[in-house]
Amino acid sequence: MLVDDHPVMRIGLANLLGLEPGFEVVAQADDGPSALELWRLHHPDICLMDISMEGMDGVETLRRLRKAFPDARVLMLTSSKAPEDVRHAMDAGACGYVMKNIRRGELADAIRAAHRGELPAPRPASGGPQPASARRGLSHRELEVLGLIRQGFTNVEIGRLIGISERTTRWHVAAIMEKLGAADRAQAVARGFENGLLGVTGGGTGG
Repeated sequence: MLVDDHPVMRIGLANLLGLEPGFEVVAQADDGPSALELWRLHHPDICLMDISMEGMDGVETLRRLRKAFPDARVLMLTSSKAPEDVRHAMDAGACGYVMKNIRRGELADAIRAAHRGELPAPRPASGGPQPASARRGLSHRELEVLGLIRQGFTNVEIGRLIGISERTTRWHVAAIMEKLGAADRAQAVARGFENGLLGVTGGGTGG
């Protein structure tokens, strides 16, 4: 199901996804209330929802949808890179987010990952590696998570240690790997040392 208050965007997404094998757009909504009603009617496997909509925005729509249908899987669609927008979406129960300038193949991969119950990793807008100056821009929370990754803690353990959900932890890990250009957790730690983000004695929670 597609939820976006811009008809041209919805039509374009529907046409693109129609080219992917195994995909079918079963419903399209232009606002939050319509999305809730159409979900009740169609029970789609995945919902692709815009964050910024007039009236009830995507995050509030997501909260209400997840309250009524706890198993709903929703990928948030956004043109905003603001960390707070992404955090609000993930805290509301999104299974991931994608940027509106994403390539068709990457969008299809993200939808399939969400359907498998995985967290689609954010991609750089250019589709290629980011410069080191951009990759070093980890938030305080991401640095904290990186330090715990270095110590070998799992996502569940990290979430318990710093008081966040496993879903939010997974998003932080994905964001860290994107910013550091890392393919896995071990490489993220290695890049952390290379960029001076981790000291010789390692990072912990600061406590």
